[in-house]
Amino acid sequence: MSQTTLLEEVVHWSPETCRQQLGSVLPKLTISCILKIITDIFLPHIGLKEVEECFSKVLPKAVTMFDNLMKEISNQVGGLSSQNTELRTLLRNLLQAMVHIIEAMSACVRHVCSFEEAPDLDAIRFLPSCILKVLKHTFQHCKESEQVYCGRLSLVADLLQGLFKEAYSLQKGLMELLDRISLDTNATEEDVSDIVTVIHSLLDICYVISDLDMALHANTWKFIVKQSVKHQSYVEEHLRHGDISSCLSENLLASFRTCLELGEQIKQTGPQEMTQRAEYKLFQKNTKMCRFFANTVVHYIKEFNSFLSKYCSRFHQLYLQITSMFPPSLSAPGLPPPLSEELSVAAVLPMEALLVQLLPLRPFAEAVLRKDQREFERLVSSLELSVEWQLPQCLLLVSVLGHLAPQPEEALQLWHQGSQFPEETPRFPIYQAIMNGFRLCCTERLVPVLLPGVMLKGQAQGRVSLHHHVCVHLCASVAALPPSYLPVLERCLVEALLQADLQTALLATDVWCFTARYGTAELCLQHGLLIAHLVKVCASGVYQSSHLGLLLRRLVVLMTPNHQTELVERFPPSRVENLPVWHHVQLGALSPDACHRLRTDVTALTQQALDRWRDGGYRLGQVDKVNTALRALQVVVRGEPSSSEGESVLAAGSIVTQLWSRMCPAQVQTHPVLQCTLRWLLVITASLVKTIDHSIIHQALQCVASLVSQKCPDQVALAALEFLASLGKVFVSHDSQSQILPRLSSLFGSLLAERSWLLHQHALEAFAHFAEITNHEEVISHSLSVEETKAKVVNYLSKTVNGQEAGQRRLDRLNMESLMIEQNNRRLETEIDGALSGSTVCATADSEPCPKRVRQETSKEEEYSRYVQTAESALKALQALGSQDTTPLPPPQWLEAKLQELQNLITQISPGPSST
Repeated sequence: MSQTTLLEEVVHWSPETCRQQLGSVLPKLTISCILKIITDIFLPHIGLKEVEECFSKVLPKAVTMFDNLMKEISNQVGGLSSQNTELRTLLRNLLQAMVHIIEAMSACVRHVCSFEEAPDLDAIRFLPSCILKVLKHTFQHCKESEQVYCGRLSLVADLLQGLFKEAYSLQKGLMELLDRISLDTNATEEDVSDIVTVIHSLLDICYVISDLDMALHANTWKFIVKQSVKHQSYVEEHLRHGDISSCLSENLLASFRTCLELGEQIKQTGPQEMTQRAEYKLFQKNTKMCRFFANTVVHYIKEFNSFLSKYCSRFHQLYLQITSMFPPSLSAPGLPPPLSEELSVAAVLPMEALLVQLLPLRPFAEAVLRKDQREFERLVSSLELSVEWQLPQCLLLVSVLGHLAPQPEEALQLWHQGSQFPEETPRFPIYQAIMNGFRLCCTERLVPVLLPGVMLKGQAQGRVSLHHHVCVHLCASVAALPPSYLPVLERCLVEALLQADLQTALLATDVWCFTARYGTAELCLQHGLLIAHLVKVCASGVYQSSHLGLLLRRLVVLMTPNHQTELVERFPPSRVENLPVWHHVQLGALSPDACHRLRTDVTALTQQALDRWRDGGYRLGQVDKVNTALRALQVVVRGEPSSSEGESVLAAGSIVTQLWSRMCPAQVQTHPVLQCTLRWLLVITASLVKTIDHSIIHQALQCVASLVSQKCPDQVALAALEFLASLGKVFVSHDSQSQILPRLSSLFGSLLAERSWLLHQHALEAFAHFAEITNHEEVISHSLSVEETKAKVVNYLSKTVNGQEAGQRRLDRLNMESLMIEQNNRRLETEIDGALSGSTVCATADSEPCPKRVRQETSKEEEYSRYVQTAESALKALQALGSQDTTPLPPPQWLEAKLQELQNLITQISPGPSST
């Protein structure tokens, strides 16, 4: 019997005959006939228990036929054209046959779904696998249609569209069918394998359809995750978790990047026209997809976190990639605020939920806190985002800190302790990681970037700097920190304080002060004593000394009066080795008793150092001790002294007078140690300027003028500016005006014309302060005799900004400055490390130089010059002392006889006329 005759006979069979003849007739029919016969004749009469027998014989052949049709199209499509009607008809018939196969498979799915009872997997085992193969090939063909049909897509577009719709409908029906199936305790390994195969096959389809249809893509992912969670206990050990999480992350990033591209296009239009554009509607659709994928990633990690540990580094990168595209990141695109806010809700908010899910995982902590940053830098540099990821990394760490409080003890140890054993992956404690991350954000601090501040009741939320933001969250964490982790915090703060970056040291100081204030008074005292000891033994002139001194200054303010007295007792200022401790203390922060003792002891000790210097013949080797005392004295004389401190002020004024008599410009310019002496002397003179005789002021101005004309070091020039600014408080008597005021005008004019931006800025500030309080207005006009200088001063006083930089140009400059700052910090740290390898940095620098190094070989002429300058300075000081208006007592009776002896000595030294 032929196929045609058999078909004609089968069409007229009764339902009972179909059931009876099914087994003998099916092998005799070809696949094209089988599908039509099954769906139209046999399928309505086949029960659920018999359907698998039919599917097992027919569906694999249908898949083979479908593949053959696809191959035939690929082989024939090259000659397709509008003129070749025969080939066009052939290709359309092939596509139509593919549509018929998919329609037949849809009929199979509908038939199984028509039964009230949910089918078992073994009853439809061939159906899902065969359908999923056909679906994947169909979607792949539709996706590649433009390349396959080579510009002749319009000739078959209607059939391709119908093919996609039928495939879409078939997948939807299949997922509805599979959703009805549940595994129970009797499930076999084959059942589990079938479910896993379905999930993985749909995952493969997701790779294909991601660019075809948003709704289909989203629904497929919903089904994958739903089935994974539904059968979790059976399939979790068999799923390709890495592929699933990776695909979800890639789809999230793809939707996110599409939103950014659309946002860039939309921002070209005005706000009124923005919502009317087609790009805006597309932006909203992609934003929904972005939110869907972000939430799906979080949900999947929540359900399968124990199987995702080795992919934590990928999630870390995902977080950084998303957050780096939003303010305050400097790499964030300038989207209109409504679009940026909408996208932030869709993408950034789920990232915080992602963080909460990942916190307990050790591999995530190791990825975020890793000590060996080479891997992180490699991952970052591969995407050329090294700079852009630094701020997101810092904010990630701060966010982690905010989520740690409710975590179990195991998670707290993981993040707070850092790596404890050699076999662990090296990682920082989170406090140290935050400090390191903050240090890397140099450009962001220079800009500066602004972040949302803490919401306060009754106040609008403000914008705060990165320093403020990090500091607030660090302090909040310290307030909730279990006591067992306080030693870890202290070690991290010490390390941050002793590194070279000043801003990071300031942050550590802020947190340390909060810790001391939040704790007990005894804790503050113990910290203060510890830091005072470190300041005492730390070598002067290194950056660690400045950072430690800054912290000590602020801790002293927080101490109780009794504890301040104890600090004075433990480090008495009457001893030279303790003076470095008092270099950094603010006198106004001390209790009256401690303040009085500090004034008295430091003043007396400074006079003793000066006397020993004089008695030793004013050798350079003893100047260091004088400088140490002077640095402490400048702390004592700052501020307004009380009426009970008159003796200390007079004693300090006497010291100033004695020292100015020793300041020879030529020697100061030659010896750095004397430059340091002059610097402290200028600062002290500025504080005591109201009590200093005008002759001493004139002498000081002469010395400064000589040095400024010879390009003195910047430190001396800055101290000189402080001295000049203080002269605004002095009313110069008529007798001295001709000596002082012209010199003062000349100095201001010279320093205001400085090309160094640092000196120029300080000169502007000093001149503005002087001009605000002085009674000698003629100094102001004479200082501004040069038009260029006058214009700069006027612009400064009126706060006029000239030549503002464009945004990107300024950012490029700040990036360059940040690089230079970091290079300098690393150089300083390298120098310290090198010094530590040979000797201890924190060693006292109080040893006297070798006499052979001090007394260098000089010529006879240089020796004559030095001694004559010394004698001249001493005589001028004696003259000034005798002419002081504030000295009511006559000179001592022995003075005249002593001066006569000196005159006779000068006569003996003077060389007579040379003999011929």
